Amino acid sequence: MSSFAEMIQNITPELYESLKLAVEIGKWPDGRKLTQEQKELSLQAVIAWELKNLPEDQRTGYMGPQECASHDEPIPNILFSTNTLH
Repeated sequence: MSSFAEMIQNITPELYESLKLAVEIGKWPDGRKLTQEQKELSLQAVIAWELKNLPEDQRTGYMGPQECASHDEPIPNILFSTNTLH
């Protein structure tokens, strides 16, 4: 049997799409349910294929820049407000 890396090299774009859909819906194209092991291996294959064939922003799990949009604004202190009524 060939190695995992060799199998990834043999994945066509069509097979990649089929694996990705199977992981997403939990079923093979013929309707059979994926086992937990099949889900894990298929997801690993999808991620490995994407690393070699897709730009980062198109890969599974990409979340974009992780900078807080309001990082320049101070965080309000609601516990010790200076506008107390006492």
